[in-house]
Amino acid sequence: MPMKALAATLTAAALLSACVSPIPYNQLVPKSATYQRVDAQLQGAPAAGATQLEQLQNLVRLTLADRSLFAGDAVEPDDAGKALLAKLAPALKGSSGQRVVVKSFTDSVSSGIEPPARFPSTVELTKARSAAVAAFLNSQGVPAAIVHTSGLGDAHPVALDATPQGRARNRRIEIDIVEAPA
Repeated sequence: MPMKALAATLTAAALLSACVSPIPYNQLVPKSATYQRVDAQLQGAPAAGATQLEQLQNLVRLTLADRSLFAGDAVEPDDAGKALLAKLAPALKGSSGQRVVVKSFTDSVSSGIEPPARFPSTVELTKARSAAVAAFLNSQGVPAAIVHTSGLGDAHPVALDATPQGRARNRRIEIDIVEAPA
């Protein structure tokens, strides 16, 4: 009799667990006020075609192709990049209680990087780029206390580096606006 009770309990637990569907980290969720604020701010932005805005669980992610911010392999945003970041900044200023995480990525080829002595690795290059983006956002009034940076080099590719198109997709800046814990 105890075996039947155990089997019944396990069956009930399995059925009930099927009713609860956890939301995977990368699954899209309903659009937050932060998403709507960033989306509205970027309407008509110069390089809007090179941007992707996503609402994920507990964060809004803006992905920018590096060509929308940097000329070639430069570290500092070019004029078009500064214009795009200046357009974004007002939406980030209102991110009280949130964190803004600027993450920079590149491909594994890294040809044409500024003097190798200055950037001996892709990680060093991406750290410098994320710091430059953060510094520009700070200059536009986004509080430095909420902006954090990370240079991840060629880690976390979104495409294969075997083609120029794949390498271009891997060279990107992601700006995560992380919701404050409830």
